[in-house]
Amino acid sequence: MAMHAGEPTTVTQGSAQEEPPDTGGTGAGDRHRLTTLQGLAALSLDAMASVAYGPEAVVLVLAAAGAYGMGFTLPVTLAIAALLAVLVASYRQVIAAFPDGGGSYAVAKRHLGRRTSLVAAASLILDYVLNVAVSVTAGVAALTSAFPGLHGERVWICLAVLVLVTAVNLRGVVDSAKAFLVPTALFVGSILAMITVGLFRDGPVSTASAAGHASALGEGATSVGALLLLKAFAAGCSALTGVEAVANAVPSFRAPAAHRAQRTEVALGALLGVMLIGLSVLIGRFHLQPVEGVTVLAQLADASFGHNAAFYVVQFATMVLLALAANTSFGGLPVLMSLLARDNCLPHVFALKADRQVHRHGVVWLALVSAVLLVLSGGDTNTLVPLFAVGVFAGFTICQVGMVRHWSGERARGWQAKAAVNGFGALLTGVSAAVVTATKFTEGAWLIVLALPLIVLIFETVHRAYTEIGERLELGRVPQPPHRAFSLVVVPVSGLSRLTCQALTAARSLGDEVLAVTVTHPTPEDRQSAEALRRDWELWNPGVDLIELPSETCSLGRPLSGYVRELVRGRPDAQVTVLIPETEPARLWQRLLQNQRGAVVAHAGRRDTDAVICRLRFRVTADAR
Repeated sequence: MAMHAGEPTTVTQGSAQEEPPDTGGTGAGDRHRLTTLQGLAALSLDAMASVAYGPEAVVLVLAAAGAYGMGFTLPVTLAIAALLAVLVASYRQVIAAFPDGGGSYAVAKRHLGRRTSLVAAASLILDYVLNVAVSVTAGVAALTSAFPGLHGERVWICLAVLVLVTAVNLRGVVDSAKAFLVPTALFVGSILAMITVGLFRDGPVSTASAAGHASALGEGATSVGALLLLKAFAAGCSALTGVEAVANAVPSFRAPAAHRAQRTEVALGALLGVMLIGLSVLIGRFHLQPVEGVTVLAQLADASFGHNAAFYVVQFATMVLLALAANTSFGGLPVLMSLLARDNCLPHVFALKADRQVHRHGVVWLALVSAVLLVLSGGDTNTLVPLFAVGVFAGFTICQVGMVRHWSGERARGWQAKAAVNGFGALLTGVSAAVVTATKFTEGAWLIVLALPLIVLIFETVHRAYTEIGERLELGRVPQPPHRAFSLVVVPVSGLSRLTCQALTAARSLGDEVLAVTVTHPTPEDRQSAEALRRDWELWNPGVDLIELPSETCSLGRPLSGYVRELVRGRPDAQVTVLIPETEPARLWQRLLQNQRGAVVAHAGRRDTDAVICRLRFRVTADAR
């Protein structure tokens, strides 16, 4: 018998839905998991796309100090690259230590306590949801910049892109990786080609893209303070969002999953570091100045390739990758939500997987919340960006601190050096989190500060509910031996049919005593129907008593539930079951023709009684007579 939809499957970790750990072999489900290259395409889009706005964020901050400030672009980028190296090394160790995924959530749960782990999980959820909205709006912004006539339709275009990405991910993580492999390769190839060509240029080939646009460069500044450098560093660290995605989605890789995920993490860090440093070198080589309305990446493409087809290839690749960078969230967040569900902090439905190894409920939930953000923001990237980086740095810091505890607890060979690296990383990301929050607080970061404790409160509420359910079910204890109780089955009927016969046959097979009940109403039509049913029942004589329940109103569920409640109260030692017969038409549209009486009775029985409620489906096939 199927379990009711609202009933929890289990309240303990390691439920029936949990898959066995990787054993290093290949199974039937492995073809729905990621290789290293596919993982790079499916899980690195967020980080790769940040190349389009990370260097620009640094330049825009340093531009306040004029041309002198622009000279610090490369040193700031090198500091960001150093932090990137620390994060990659850290998350590589996280993958090895926590092969079930979860990233900072898993680390904090083991080493920093459950409450801290929930803060880390909340920060990751916010980051993933905002990444979808920011990536889609940024990609559509690139499109509407090329075709201004589409600007008024940008919200609908954003929603269309979101639907496309969601549909691809519902087909499976491997299918999404295959679909995004070409755009990723095109973007990475075009950026690396632009850097390589630009390094051999003595000066910019073209400045056509920036011509006629107002410069955003400050004037008169001759010094750069530590606060400005710190703000530039924190702004540029937006390029590091997405680095944690691989560690969060380790179970999505083929066996050996941890080894493949580690290689993907290193490849991601190497490509991202090379692109960030290369672009910052070109910024200094071409003495680039930020201008209003034209991205830094577009100016660099213009300077390296000229205003030709190669320039438009870079712009097209950037537009597509930005729009598809949302795929990183679809790869990482559903896995994280499944871990939270197994820990009883989210509904257990998020732990379920479809045939293609897809956490469909997590994918659909992410799409719906992202759609709401897109509509509320009006498809405007600038409305969402101030919220973006706050959560991810909180997760970075928690993860780094947790890994310091991990190394100090294990005390394996070389643990001091590893702990020092993680401690240094925690210091850098912690400072960045504080600076980003302070500088962006009035621009919307206050929403994230409020949202984090609210999400943690939701986790705690769900966990408390599952704990109470577990106590009522006495999970973890050896139950009393089962015993046979007197079985009383109640069958609601409204007329005689083949369905009535099958329902009574099933009831007599299940129960020691069977009662058929029908609700009668005082209207003339209902009285005639009740008299006809009584007369036909006596002629049929099925060996089951027909009980009439008079009702002064047209209510159906309330009289039945009241009668069943009296039966339960009067016979406390009996097992009372309500067997509700229903038809199930062969065609889906025909189900709209049903009167839904079964659903009404079932709802009233579950709400008002302690009886067992069963719904007996009689399938009406095409060849039924």
